[in-house]
Formats: sequence, structure tokens, C-alpha cells
Amino acid sequence: MDRLLTKEDVRRILESRFKDDKCMTLGDVPKPNSFKDIDKASSRICKAILNNERIAIVGDYDVDGVVSSVILSEFFDDLQVSYSLHIPNRFSDGYGLNVDIIQKLDVDVIITVDNGISAIEAACYCKEKGIDLIITDHHTVPSVIPEAYAIVNPKQEDCDFPNCEICGAQVAWYLVASLKSHLKMEYDLSKFLDLLAIAIMADMMELKDMNRVMVKKGIKALNHSQRPVFQAIKEFFSKKTLESDDISFLIAPLINSSGRMDDAIYSYELLKSKTKEEAIQKLEYIVHLNNSRKDEEKMLFDCSIEQLRDDENIIVVWGEDWHEGVVGIVASRLSKRYKKPAIVFSIRDGVAKGSARGVGEVDILSLIQEQEDLLLGFGGHKGAAGVSLVQENLEQFKENLIKSSLNLSEKELQAGSSTLGEIDIKEIDFELLEILEEFEPYGQKNPRPSFILKNVQVKVDKVIGKERNHLKLILQKENLSIESLFFNYDVDVKRGDIIDIQFSVSRNDYRGLVTPQLLIKQILSYK
Repeated sequence: MDRLLTKEDVRRILESRFKDDKCMTLGDVPKPNSFKDIDKASSRICKAILNNERIAIVGDYDVDGVVSSVILSEFFDDLQVSYSLHIPNRFSDGYGLNVDIIQKLDVDVIITVDNGISAIEAACYCKEKGIDLIITDHHTVPSVIPEAYAIVNPKQEDCDFPNCEICGAQVAWYLVASLKSHLKMEYDLSKFLDLLAIAIMADMMELKDMNRVMVKKGIKALNHSQRPVFQAIKEFFSKKTLESDDISFLIAPLINSSGRMDDAIYSYELLKSKTKEEAIQKLEYIVHLNNSRKDEEKMLFDCSIEQLRDDENIIVVWGEDWHEGVVGIVASRLSKRYKKPAIVFSIRDGVAKGSARGVGEVDILSLIQEQEDLLLGFGGHKGAAGVSLVQENLEQFKENLIKSSLNLSEKELQAGSSTLGEIDIKEIDFELLEILEEFEPYGQKNPRPSFILKNVQVKVDKVIGKERNHLKLILQKENLSIESLFFNYDVDVKRGDIIDIQFSVSRNDYRGLVTPQLLIKQILSYK
């Protein structure tokens, strides 16, 4: 588009993102019985409940896994059903269900949430011991699947559920919906929308169709939630309301931090706090863990940068004893910063454990799967994956991936670009802000729109922030002035400079006066 964008153009472009959506309200979401095995799973769990059999829930240590565990366990609490819960510890248990965990449980039925689709050995052990294993998961289905009693996963080829890009917490929620139906009981499934919004966004699911509807409703529910945890977060961080960005940049990192730095059980207990006082007490420890995570992340990010090469289409870096809980965030930061897929490994005792993140339309799991002969294990989905291999195979693995990624086109790497085009400064007003807010929440497949503004003059420049790493600018063009922020700025501009910028628009609410504020993503040129 050669001409400058208008507000009408922006609305039309954003509306077009959802033209194929079939789910417009919560009433449109698919029914539980469209899942393969969900009726079989529900019948077995209902039988276990009625016969007072021993039931265990096995979750996962990320946000999605913790929320999944909370949803299913809270349903059992409400029914006064006895159960045991195990959320694997990243450092002592590793990922997912395994034989050691099963040996600790001593139960008749195991229900996995947000894991299990790769648990071949664990499923065999359950069968030997007469334990009925019910797997609920959303990760990519491997070529060989576990011999479980039932598998509820929308990615199974013979599953009729129409939206396969949902998170583990949504699958757990659907299991609760099915159990409600089988038990012929009244139960308010909407009570979990606040938690579901967090899991969907944290697990980077596509924010289209049913996911979009659930997150929009979930954010409203979050602000009216009676859960002490959200009242505690608002009070602790002085928030009147919680927005979608608060999920991405505050709530999800907090919930993730306990599993990354210590044990995810702390986040599970935080979400299930009975009082605000209890929640604040638990939150203080998790904030401490999150601060430790930030320090570790900065150190590993800086170390990773030293290994990068401009002429490679993929980032593969590693270090001895790098913190396993942080490599995923570092991979995510690298992929966003350099617009390339990234894999970051921690080496310990001769084994490299890595976390991978895709970018654009690049399927990172497929790239990893091509190297299966070199690997000890792998799993995940298109945008994020885990992988492990012996240390001596690392160089070969990297070399092979660099060759494979030579074929990645600029279009694949840049797909999903959020830049809509160049805009007239006169169009940046409260009305534009309202249009942009109408199409929230932003995330996967609905990226926050960014724009180009050319030939603006810097009238005021001010370095801000505790570490003096952010820039506050007043920009002027055609006698119009607008405030902008450049977080972690990497170009030193001064008063009087004429610059071109790429930016997104945010709400600046100062003493009740709402104005648009620019968040600079990149300074494209300056003179």
C-alpha cells in the first residue's frame, strides 16, 4: 500500500484476520463428545469416583500444565472426590509421566493433563500393574503412541474435534465438561474461564476462533474473579484491572517461574489459595523466584549472543550447566530479537537438554524431527519444542540444522509480520486506540499491529529506568507532538534528530486522561 494508512484501513485489515472464524460466542464452541476417547475416559473416571478407587492427576511444570492440574483437581474438590496430585519437578523428575512417578503413586487410575502423549514406557508399566492410564494432552502425536486406556488429544488423526490448536488446560476443561455430563450434574464450567485465558495465552495458542472467544471472556472473568490469587496480584502490583498484556508479561511469567527455578507445586498452591492473605504470602516467594529467573535469563542471553553468526538462518547455542529452567525463555528472546528459530541447550553430565522456539511459519518441531537419529528424545508442537541428545552429537546436530534451514525463505521467517504499513501522524489519536483495543487480545495469529512513521523530529529525549536502559521521547511532525517509549533502546537518538520508526500504540492513562502512546520497536533510520 503506497498511500498512508487511515483508521478505516486499520479496522478493515484487522477485521480480515477473523473472516474465517466459525466460533463467535461461547455457545459456538465444539461439544466434548467430538473428542476421540473422551466418553471412554469419562466413564472410567466416573466408575472410579463411584467405587472410591484411588485416582491420581499428573500435570506439567509450565503454566498450561499447572492450570490444567488446578482445573481438574478443583472439580474433584467440589465433588469431594479423593485424589493424589503429582506435578513433575523439572530437575528431579524430568518432563512428563515416567515409571519412577508411577511407583510413588499407588493408584488405580492415572489421569495426565498437558502431557503423556509420548509416555510409551510409562503406559507399558501401567498396563503391567493393572493401572488404567487416561492421557489428556495437546502436543503433537508421535508415530508410536502409548498403549493407554484412553487418549484425549485433538491432534490424533481419528479425532473429530475441529480445533486442534488448543492448549492442555482446554483439553482438561473439556474432560470436566464430559464428566459433568456423565454424572448428570449441574456444574458451572465458566468458573474456569479466568484460568483458561492465562493458559491459552501462556502456551502461545492461536488467538483466533474459539481461543479468541475464550480469552476475551476469560479476561473479563479475570477482573471479576473471586479467586484470592488474582485479588492478591492486583493488590501486590497496584493494578486496578488486569489486561491481556498483564497475562503475557506479569501473570504467566510468575506462574512459570516456580517450575523453572524450584518446583511448580508453589504456583499450583498459589492458584488454589483460599484467602488473599495466604495468596500474598505465597506470591512473595514466587516474585523472589521470578526475580532470580530474570537475573539468570539475562546472563544466559548475553552468553548466547557471543555464539551467534549472522550468516545462519537458525540459532543453536549451548553452555555447560546453563540453567535448564531458563533455556526456553532465552530461546524465545533470541528468536524474537533475531527473527530466526532458536534452540538453547544446557549440558550436564554429557547430556544436552534443549528448548526450541520457532518464528514466523517455521515448524521447529519438524526441523528437529528430521534429526531423530541423533536424538535421545524430543516433543512439543510447531512453535515450541523440547529436545535432548548426547553432548558429542551437538556439533553434528547444529551443522545439520544449519543446512536444513538454508532452505527457509524470507517469507517463512517473516510470516505473520505485524507491520500494517506507514501511517499519517494525524491518524494516531484516541479513536485509533479504541479500534486497536477492539481487536484485542493480541498474540499468535493475531499479532499486535505495528506501524511505520517517517520523518519525525525528536523534540525531547530522556533516558529512564532503574538501569538507564529505556528512552522516553517526545516526537513532532506537522505541529503535532506525541509521546513515545523505547524499551531496551539500541540506537542513541538526540534532540533535533529526524527519525523513521516502527512502533505499536498503547494506552497511556495519566490521572484519568487517556492518550495514545507509541512503543518504539525499531528505529529504522535517523539523521
